[in-house]
Amino acid sequence: MIIKEFKEFAMRGNVIDMAVGIIIGAAFGKIVTSLVSDLLTPPLGKLMGNVDFSNLFISLSAEQYPTLEAAKVAGVATINYGIFINTVIDFIIVAFAIFMLVRQVNRFKKAPVPAPNAEPAEKECPFCASKIPIKATRCPHCTSQLG
Repeated sequence: MIIKEFKEFAMRGNVIDMAVGIIIGAAFGKIVTSLVSDLLTPPLGKLMGNVDFSNLFISLSAEQYPTLEAAKVAGVATINYGIFINTVIDFIIVAFAIFMLVRQVNRFKKAPVPAPNAEPAEKECPFCASKIPIKATRCPHCTSQLG
């Protein structure tokens, strides 16, 4: 019984769609991470005076280290704010790309067309001309009693 319910759950269209979306999203995230770390931040760092964002860190020990890798080898705790900057740039690009994708999908969606012989769901209040539910006996806008 549980196996049957699980099979029905797993085979629903929206679960499969969600799984595909997660897989594609993970792959897209890797592309954006590469875009940011390999293409965007190097020229940005060059413009800012040869700064390597991935190597910006604060050592939490008394000693100073020339690179983040050297600090990690020494086992020192660090605050890696350069990696954080890269991650924020990643997020902004991914969020913008998703926004643009959803915007385009919504643009192509058609508004639902009511069935030709369907009962109307709303009517107009004869007193205030507001749209109200068809079964309403009192207008929620002007509180007039409807006949």
